[in-house]
Amino acid sequence: MKRFKVYGLGAALVDTEIRVDDPLLAELGVEKGLMTLVDSNRRGALLRALDGHLVEANHASGGSAGNSVIATALFGGECFMTCRVADDADGRIYVSDLRDAGVSFSAPVRTDEPTGKCLVLVTPDAERSMNTYLGASEKLSIEQLNPEAIIDSEYVYIEGYLVSSETGLAAAVRAREVAQDAGIPVALSFSDPGMVQFFPEQFRQIVGPGVDLVFANDAEAKSWTGTTELADAVEAMKDTAKRFVITRGGDGAVCFDGEQLHEIPVHSVDALDSNGAGDMFAGAFLYALTEGHDFPTAGRFASFAAGTVVSQWGPRLAPEQYGTLRDSFFGKS
Repeated sequence: MKRFKVYGLGAALVDTEIRVDDPLLAELGVEKGLMTLVDSNRRGALLRALDGHLVEANHASGGSAGNSVIATALFGGECFMTCRVADDADGRIYVSDLRDAGVSFSAPVRTDEPTGKCLVLVTPDAERSMNTYLGASEKLSIEQLNPEAIIDSEYVYIEGYLVSSETGLAAAVRAREVAQDAGIPVALSFSDPGMVQFFPEQFRQIVGPGVDLVFANDAEAKSWTGTTELADAVEAMKDTAKRFVITRGGDGAVCFDGEQLHEIPVHSVDALDSNGAGDMFAGAFLYALTEGHDFPTAGRFASFAAGTVVSQWGPRLAPEQYGTLRDSFFGKS
């Protein structure tokens, strides 16, 4: 039996989440619904422009794979996370959140670069637009990998945002190779339509001869496969992954288990904040899979969990909510 349910690899970010309206988003020159990489100067300019909004800001540790791994852990699956944070205040916040969730992790590094940060702007329609300063995460590298933990995991989960970093990409490729050499299934998140559009060659390097499971939304799947219809994207995705999930926002999701395609209904809620929805979906799905549930069950649980997180502010639930949500879906063990 493996010690860890999931080994996660991704950027460690501390989120600052601010509510804005669409005119302000346009005034700031922020692309709605996407993740945009920014340098420290651009981040500073955005913060100055948003100065009057900062008193209402929410702060929490984030990062795509980190959010997913913390979700899996809080649902009850032991996990390991490889990321790169500095020995600074934000780094300590991030490490504390991992530790509180029961996630094992690589030690923080000492660096002049600060821990990465993400400015998340949420509009009234619940859409999130992210401006990410990678900081220390930009140099996440092979050196931070823990091959022993990879081999002692049921799944390796790689976030697609790593395609934007040369060393992060190398780490993602190496993690896939170590896992596949040991017979460990590899899951990959496409993460963002912009990443798929602008870094296709880097994604092909991570995918290599193929991965076991891909998480993508409708736009990412179509962009990756060069298709315009969902049915065509589904067929083309079979050349990338043995199994995959395509989320479709308010239209639910479809998941292919290697043999059959399953429709997953949306868990309807009054959406407040879509930040973290995809991360929660992946974390809940992986938890259900590693507990022995089939794809339709994992998909319904993931939809339930993602719907719950978008009904409140922030990328994650309160710690005590995870067990309640799990038990309400699966029943108490």
